[in-house]
Amino acid sequence: MIKKVRPHINQNEPLLFERSSPGKVAYQLPPLDVPPVDPAAALGADWVRSEISGFPEVSEVEVIRHFTRLSTWNYAIDLGVYPLGSCTMKYNPRLNEYVARLEGLAQAHPYQPEHLSQGAMRIQATLEQMLAEITGMDAVTLQPAAGAHGELTGIFLVRALLESRGDAREKVLIPDSAHGTNPATAHMAGYQVVSIPSNAEGMVDLGQLDHLVDDSVAALMVTNPNTLGIFEREIRQIARLLHSRGALLYMDGANMNALVGIARPGDFGVDVMHLNLHKTFSTPHGGGGPGGGPVAVTRELEPLLPAPRIVSRNGALSYDYDRPQSIGRVRAFYGNFGVLVRALAYILAHGGNGLRNATLDALLNANYVRRHLEGCYELPYNAPTMHECVFSDSRQAALGVRTGDIAKRLIDYGFHPYTVSFPLIVHGAMMIEPTETEDKRELDLLIDALRSIAEEVQRDPELVRSAPHATRTTRVDEVSAARKPVVRWKPA
Repeated sequence: MIKKVRPHINQNEPLLFERSSPGKVAYQLPPLDVPPVDPAAALGADWVRSEISGFPEVSEVEVIRHFTRLSTWNYAIDLGVYPLGSCTMKYNPRLNEYVARLEGLAQAHPYQPEHLSQGAMRIQATLEQMLAEITGMDAVTLQPAAGAHGELTGIFLVRALLESRGDAREKVLIPDSAHGTNPATAHMAGYQVVSIPSNAEGMVDLGQLDHLVDDSVAALMVTNPNTLGIFEREIRQIARLLHSRGALLYMDGANMNALVGIARPGDFGVDVMHLNLHKTFSTPHGGGGPGGGPVAVTRELEPLLPAPRIVSRNGALSYDYDRPQSIGRVRAFYGNFGVLVRALAYILAHGGNGLRNATLDALLNANYVRRHLEGCYELPYNAPTMHECVFSDSRQAALGVRTGDIAKRLIDYGFHPYTVSFPLIVHGAMMIEPTETEDKRELDLLIDALRSIAEEVQRDPELVRSAPHATRTTRVDEVSAARKPVVRWKPA
C-alpha cells in the first residue's frame, strides 16, 4: 500500500527569523539628493530607534523563495474543490475583483459628501433592489458585516416589531439541525432558546412545532434548505402556523445557493432573513476579512431597518437619517463596501438566467456526488438532496475509523477535507457541498478518492486511522493545539 499519494518535494522551510543573518538587506536605496537630517533632532529622541528588535535580516532572494515555497504548501480554490458543506466555498470570478479595485470605488472615502458618492450609492441601492427581487422580500439593508451579524440584526428587528405591538415575547424556536450561530443570536437578543427535534426525514416536525408555538414564542429561526441539505417541504404550513399565533418566521439564508432563481423565501411566508454574500454571491470567504450579511424584510418591518437608508430625492440619492422607528445603526458607515461591489458584479455578470443556472448546477453536483458515494458511506436521511449531502461514518466506525480519520486521509489524495462532525444530529457526519463551480472531472476525482478511502478502511483501517501521511507534519494533537496554541515566535 502506497501511503504517500501526493507528497510535496521540497526541503523543510524554516521561519524567516531562523534564516536571519546580521547585516543582510533585501533592498537598495539610491544616494540622498537632499541634505541628510538627523531623525532624533527632527522627531525627538523618544520617537527614534536604531533597529527593530528581533526583525529578520535576510536577502531579497531569501524573501522571494521563502514566501513562494510557503505558497506551494497552501490549498486554495485555484487548485481544487473545497467540499465544505454549508459554507459554499466556491471559486470567485476574477471579474469581481477587477471591479472592486476600480480606482473610483476602491479609493472612495467613507466621509465623502453625498454629491461625490452618487456612483457608490447607486451600487448600494441597485444591490438592495436586486436582493429584494431575488428573495421576494420588500426591503433590504446592507449594513450587517457578516452572516451572524445579519442574524443578530434580524432578531433585533423581530424584537422591535413585537415590542411595538406591546409584547416582545420570551422564546425563539430553533430546529436541532440549525447553524450554531442561530441559538447564539437568539440568546444575545435576550431570548430563551427552545430546540425542535427533526422528524425522520430530517425536517422540522410540524406536530412538535404546533405543540410548542404559544404566546411566549417570538419566532422560529429556520435554515432552508437546512444543514442536512434538505428543503423544508412544509415551509408554507410552518409560516401560517407561526403567523396565526402572532410569531414571526426568520430564515437563515446561508443556503440560498440552492434557491436563487428557483424559489423566493418571501413567497413562502418568511418575515425576515439574512444572506451571506460570501456564500451565495461570490465574495471572499473566511480568513477573518470583511464579509456581508444583508437582511431582507417584509413591508411591515421596513421602518425598523437600521439607519440611515438610501432614498432618492429630486433625482439624486441621499442618506435618510430621520427614521424614528429604526433599531439604529448596526455597522459603521454603510457596511463593507468592497464586498457589496463584488456581489453586485457577480449578479450583473450572471443575469437572472445565469443565477438560476448556477443554482441548478449546484444541485446537480451535490446529487451527482451523493449518487456515487451512497454505496460506500451511510446516508442517514433519504430525503431529496439540494446543494449538499450529508453521510455518516457508521459503516467505517464499525472498523474503528471515524469521520475525522477519513477527512485526514482525504488530504493525502490532494483534497481539502469535507465538513467533519456537523450537523450534530448526524453522528459521525460527513458533509459535502461541491458548489456549482466544479466540473465533472474534478468531482470524479473527489468521488474516486472517497471511494478508495472506503476500500482502504476495509483492507487496512490503521492506514486511514493514522493519516495524513503525505503532509509536512503528521497528525497533530488537536486538543493541545486548541488549548495551548503557539501563536508567537520567540527568539532563542
